Amino acid sequence: MKSELVNTDPLFSSIELGPFTLKNRIVMPPLTRSRSTQPGNIPNQLMAEYYAQRASAGFMVTEGTQIEPRGQGYAWTPGIHSAEQVQGWKKVTKAVHDKGGIIFAQLWHVGRVSHTTLQPNSEKPVGPSDLVADNVSVFIETGPGQGALAEPSEPRALTTAEVGELVNMYAQAARNALEAGFDGVELHCANGYLVNQFISEHTNKRDDQYGGTLANRLRFLKEIVEAVSEVVGANRLGVRFAPLFESTDEERVYLGLVESNPHDTYIQAVKLLEQAGIAYLSIAEADWQNAPDLPQAFYEAVRAEFSGRIIYAGKYTIEKAVNVLAKGYGDLFAFGRPFIANPDLPERIANNWPLNKADAATMYGGTEVGYSDYSFYQK
Repeated sequence: MKSELVNTDPLFSSIELGPFTLKNRIVMPPLTRSRSTQPGNIPNQLMAEYYAQRASAGFMVTEGTQIEPRGQGYAWTPGIHSAEQVQGWKKVTKAVHDKGGIIFAQLWHVGRVSHTTLQPNSEKPVGPSDLVADNVSVFIETGPGQGALAEPSEPRALTTAEVGELVNMYAQAARNALEAGFDGVELHCANGYLVNQFISEHTNKRDDQYGGTLANRLRFLKEIVEAVSEVVGANRLGVRFAPLFESTDEERVYLGLVESNPHDTYIQAVKLLEQAGIAYLSIAEADWQNAPDLPQAFYEAVRAEFSGRIIYAGKYTIEKAVNVLAKGYGDLFAFGRPFIANPDLPERIANNWPLNKADAATMYGGTEVGYSDYSFYQK
């Protein structure tokens, strides 16, 4: 993250995003922290403080927030489907807006990446097909404030009618987000979760209009984008993808969803989003140690096909962000782990101040420790 000898000024130029003028191009991306109040997965005052501390970002997206009870795959993650949750999120949006920030809610459904203990009535998780997620773990509650990793449970395939009902659930979650005071919403279509499961040839074995050809596998995404756009407006909507081009030992991070032709799969998806006129596309690159960059041809194709704003994330350094911006491939850049430990990250980047290090032991669940108690820089 060091910015020595790098001109960071381009990252601090203002930019339009939908109806908003952003004060810089530094994004706080979705970061699961599992601090919601129980029971009910309700956002709380601690979360409001955490987000408000980081409102100097040009743009913020919440942690993934499940659109319905079946959408939960990890303990203590917040939802946006109940009245209590909406009221909780109002605390967050007010705190961020009071600090001059702009914040979107990330609408999330994990699909098959869940466990029966997290599901209503301990039923099976749902997905496009009845294939168990492998090479991944979920985090379940084993007692008050206590949890453990577990393998995902066997899912059941959604009926065609249920897929349509889920589209309506996304639209209702978008309405709830507006009621909660969010400036817009982002659809989580990455990392092997529900929308990604419909897109992928490995997890979608359906024989109805939502399976088979790539056009059919993209239909669920298309219908959600259309339904949510009608609620919030396309200019207040973003979509996040995490295309993976190489099969490695670390592909478990993306649940093994390496398509046989990832370039064509995701460029066709990008074309769909361009036609819908959404505000931005967020692309999460592989973020493990020594992970490869996306192919240059993919960067170029995304830019050629999409006229909205493009956000890139994934272990970005200041140097890489400035370089990608200079090439015109991306417009905004998200820094996840650095934002966890540095609530004043933009100021630190601008002044080349040293960064706090994130404590891995307090990343998920717990109290304010390792969450809202990270220090601001003191000269």
